Amino acid sequence: MQASHAIQPTLIATLWPTAGARFSGGLVRMAVLALAGSALLTLSAKIQVPFWPVPMTMQTFAVLVIGAAYGWRLGAATVLLYLAEGALGLPVFSRGGGLAYFAGPTSGYLFGFVAAAMLVGWLAERGWDRTIPATLFAMALGTALIFIPGVAWLCVFLMQAKGIALAAGLSAAVANGLTPFLAGAAAKIALAAAVMPYGWVLVGRYKS
Repeated sequence: MQASHAIQPTLIATLWPTAGARFSGGLVRMAVLALAGSALLTLSAKIQVPFWPVPMTMQTFAVLVIGAAYGWRLGAATVLLYLAEGALGLPVFSRGGGLAYFAGPTSGYLFGFVAAAMLVGWLAERGWDRTIPATLFAMALGTALIFIPGVAWLCVFLMQAKGIALAAGLSAAVANGLTPFLAGAAAKIALAAAVMPYGWVLVGRYKS
């Protein structure tokens, strides 16, 4: 894997540069991209793909790609906008919206989306989305940042709801919130690792 420590333009920044833009124009650009990204996240939450052992949505894939394409600041802001839309009751999640989602069993995964977008975006700004091996590594780390708070909160939720001990809660959380989704997560990591480098190839052809 080869990556740079220097800040590099993201895919979106290359396609829609910010250099020379006036302040108001920069805000319009950010608003348009954030709204487009939140719409993509909403769509990805609604799509269920048949998979083994459980059907999967494409939401984590969308989070990873948005983080890589947008960079850590705009990527995180986009995911936060999406969560705010859900908190306001807009039906952006897989089964609707509302504040109840943020106290439910999947709350940890939602906040993991923000951390994943930030990390993947930070790595992309250092060139970790230009080659398949580097992108695989970045996407795997981002996926881990979704599962860690997701499983941790699910463990707490189950402990409180069922009155069980930490060991039993953690075992149930892993069995229900991690293990069934590992195969799908691996497929989405692989897909994202193919999409981003190929996107750079297409951008190179367009620019030339």
